[in-house]
Amino acid sequence: MIVCVPVDADGAVDPRWGRAARVALATVEGDVVKEWSEVGVTWDSLHDTGGEGAHHARVARFLRDHHVEAVVAHHMGAGMTRMLGTMGIAAHLGAAGDARLAVLSAVAS
Repeated sequence: MIVCVPVDADGAVDPRWGRAARVALATVEGDVVKEWSEVGVTWDSLHDTGGEGAHHARVARFLRDHHVEAVVAHHMGAGMTRMLGTMGIAAHLGAAGDARLAVLSAVAS
């Protein structure tokens, strides 16, 4: 399963999903993170360019291009949550602390 989580420079869950500067893509098999790669998405600086629809499309394109099946985040807006549901991507909210542990905890639940 491929999981996406916003991350900060210290490897913790960045509380800003839609305004994240970086996200991690984790490939999880069972209870192990097999692969972990961090990508600079610059959603923080792009968030207010082109309106909400354009931003949601940007995020959706990234998730689709990377075959993401679940998102782990602290919080996100109702529109983003709806979009993920429409895409068939599970949203696990309320995450905090170490991003790798948050991903494993979300997948286990």
